[in-house]
Amino acid sequence: MNTKSDLLREKTEIAYKEELEWLQKHDQEDKPVNWLLSPRSVLTFILGGDVEGKAISPKYIGQKSLIETAIATLVTDRALLLTGVPGTAKSWVGDHLAAAISGDTSYLIQGSSATTEEDLLFGWNYASLIAHGPSEKALVPGAVFRGMTEGKLVRIEELTRIPAIIQDNLLSLLSEKMMMIPELKLEVRARQGFNIIATANDKDRGTYALSDALKRRFNVVHLPLPDTLEEEVQIIRYKLDGESINESIESILPEKEIQRIVQIFRELRSGITEDGKQKIKPTENTLSTAEAISTARQSMNMARFFGNGVVSAREVALTLPGSIIKNPEKDGPAWQDYRNTIIAQRKEWKDLFEALAQKEKE
Repeated sequence: MNTKSDLLREKTEIAYKEELEWLQKHDQEDKPVNWLLSPRSVLTFILGGDVEGKAISPKYIGQKSLIETAIATLVTDRALLLTGVPGTAKSWVGDHLAAAISGDTSYLIQGSSATTEEDLLFGWNYASLIAHGPSEKALVPGAVFRGMTEGKLVRIEELTRIPAIIQDNLLSLLSEKMMMIPELKLEVRARQGFNIIATANDKDRGTYALSDALKRRFNVVHLPLPDTLEEEVQIIRYKLDGESINESIESILPEKEIQRIVQIFRELRSGITEDGKQKIKPTENTLSTAEAISTARQSMNMARFFGNGVVSAREVALTLPGSIIKNPEKDGPAWQDYRNTIIAQRKEWKDLFEALAQKEKE
C-alpha cells in the first residue's frame, strides 16, 4: 500500500486534514446542512488566515470577492461554473472547495468527448440486469447520482468538452434537483449539500458551447490571471515552497530567477513589456501561472541533478524554450523576436541571453 510520501499528490482532504479538523473544531458559525464547515470557515481555508493561534495556509492567492461569490453560490440551489484561461487555478479552487464543504473530493467527472450519460448519472450491471431484470442492485451510480443521494459536491472538469447531448442531462437535474430512473419508476431526489462545481476554459477550441438554458442554471465566476508581477511571483514562491522539504526555495531558486521567468511569461502573453513602453509579438500559448510554476520547477530539477544545486541563467535558458513554444509556427517566431529585441537589449539579462546562445550551440 502506498504511504503519503509515495503519492505524487494526496487527496486534498487528507493533505489538509489537520487544518480542516482545526477549523471544524473552532467553527462557531452556522453551517448549511451537510457542510463540513461554515461559509466563513470555508473562505478561511481557501484564502488562509489565523484561527485561534493556528496559521491556515492560503490555497488561492487572488481576489477575495471571487471566492466569496463562489462559496455563496454553493449555498444556493444554483450550480457554480468557474471559467478562465488555462492555468488560472479553476480545478484547484473547485477541488479545495469540495474538500472544505463536503470533506470528500472523490465525486469527480473528467469531461471529454468520451464522457457518457452513465458517467454523469447511472449505468447498469448488465450481468445482473440480464439475470434478474432492472433492479436497484443492478444500478451502477455515477458521480452525480452519488452526490445527490449523499448530499455532496460534484465536480465536473472541462464541462465544455462534454458533448451537448450529454450536457443536456444536467438541465432538469439542476432545475428540479431530481433524477428519474424510468426502468425502476424511481425518482431520486437530491439531499441538501448537493451541488455542482464545473470548470470551463475560455480558450478552448472545437468544443461544445453551453446552451443558454444550461448557462442559466450556473452562476459564473471568472478566475483571472494575476494582476501584477509581484502577485504572480508570490503565487509561484508559495507553491514551490510548499513542495520543498529540506531546503528553503530561496536557497535553490533565487528571487531574481523567479521574477525573470514571470516577467518573460507576462510580457509574451500580453504583447507589451512590463513597463508598458514597448509592444512585442505575443505567443499563441497562454503562458499561465501554472506553466510558470512548471518552468521554475523544471529549472530547479536541472540545477539539482545537472548543476550546482542553485538555479542560474543556464537552467532557465535550458527550460524556457520548451515551456514557451507549443506551436512552432506561431510561438517560435514570437519567442525569437522577444529574445532578440527584449532579452538581448536588457543589460541585467546579459547572462540569460548568453546562456540561450550557448544552448543553441550545444
